[in-house]
Amino acid sequence: MITALLLVLGLVLMAIGMPVAFAIGIAGFLYFLLPGTFLPVGIGPQRIVSATQSFPLLAVPLFIFIGHLMNASGITPRLLRLSTLLAGWMSGGLAQASLVLSTLMGGVSGSAVADAAMQSRVLGKGMVGEGYTPGFAGAVLSIGGLITATIPPSIGLILYGYLGEVSIGRLFIAGVVPGVLLMVALMITTWLVSRRRGYTPVRDSLPRFAEVASATRSSIWALLFPLWLLVGIRYGLFTPSEAGAFAVVYALVVGCFIHREMGIAEIIEAMRASVRDIGMIMLIIMFSGIIGYVVSFERVPQTIAELTLGVFSSQTALLLTLAVLLVFLGMLLEATVVVMLLAPILVPVIKTAGIDPVHFGLLMMTLVTFGGMTPPVGISMYTVCGILRCPFTDYSRELVPFAVAVLTVVLGIIFFPTIVLFLPNMLMG
Repeated sequence: MITALLLVLGLVLMAIGMPVAFAIGIAGFLYFLLPGTFLPVGIGPQRIVSATQSFPLLAVPLFIFIGHLMNASGITPRLLRLSTLLAGWMSGGLAQASLVLSTLMGGVSGSAVADAAMQSRVLGKGMVGEGYTPGFAGAVLSIGGLITATIPPSIGLILYGYLGEVSIGRLFIAGVVPGVLLMVALMITTWLVSRRRGYTPVRDSLPRFAEVASATRSSIWALLFPLWLLVGIRYGLFTPSEAGAFAVVYALVVGCFIHREMGIAEIIEAMRASVRDIGMIMLIIMFSGIIGYVVSFERVPQTIAELTLGVFSSQTALLLTLAVLLVFLGMLLEATVVVMLLAPILVPVIKTAGIDPVHFGLLMMTLVTFGGMTPPVGISMYTVCGILRCPFTDYSRELVPFAVAVLTVVLGIIFFPTIVLFLPNMLMG
């Protein structure tokens, strides 16, 4: 009961505009000041410090840095050219290209909001100029970030694996198939809407093999990047944290010596942007260490497990219920915040219920990220609508068919866990 009140207090503080890290920290510290807890206040600062003392956590700042380096290394325009070649011949050509680009960018940025913001600046005005409504353009560009959050290396999956003590390597490999399925479902939806509205292709014909080969060759270093990560993790060449260090060196070599588009100024700017993002995320992680301690001390996961196992007769019913909860929370809070708050609570529960934590991890990241693309407080929604100057009402109306496509894939993941698990089981046992 006390833990629930503290979590509600944290949500209320966030709702009135307090920075997320401080809202979590204040709620956590209040626990030690309540009468009857009998715990020294000094435990709070200890938990803040200990939350940062983790080798796997090194992957978070390294992969944030790699995202900014990759964007500065000339990779994005090359991937955009390849995406336009592959999908520009379909109805709604620019929208289709943006979805393919999100899939390719999944191995570069690892962040749904970063991908949506980048694509809105690069493709948004062009789509509106081609006759797309701003609401439709915003919905496509925002929902495409959902693919980026699933394809490795996803920052959210790293945090989930760290907090839930789940193999990050298995999570990375498991994200490939759901990411591709999301791309296919969203491209079909885009085609159906575009055909009805007359949104034209940007190419008159299918691409020639020579064109695709040339575009692939110019983008090969970006396309190989997620492959190197998966192969390296699968065969034990490096851990996910070491993979982040490898990726930084890889991006520097590609940007400075192969593409020759990244110099000292670009590296410094990438470092400055990374420090901003890392500082925000690390503050949340540090203060969430207090909540995590309180949750474990109060035996919240064990209590929830006992209650849920007595209420739900099947794993599917439990997953469907949790799915509704995760979408609702994703509408109110940023995806990484939901993961950091709930992963320590829910992972023991789903393990007790016999559900594979890798399966649940992909489900959780997909749903909380999707929540950030919906009203009333979706971060991706605000980002895209702000850049395109699109009313939230128009965006929300255009999002409906894409939401149906996403939820169809989610139901497939819930009812058929093999969609998520067969690749990591095949490659890692």
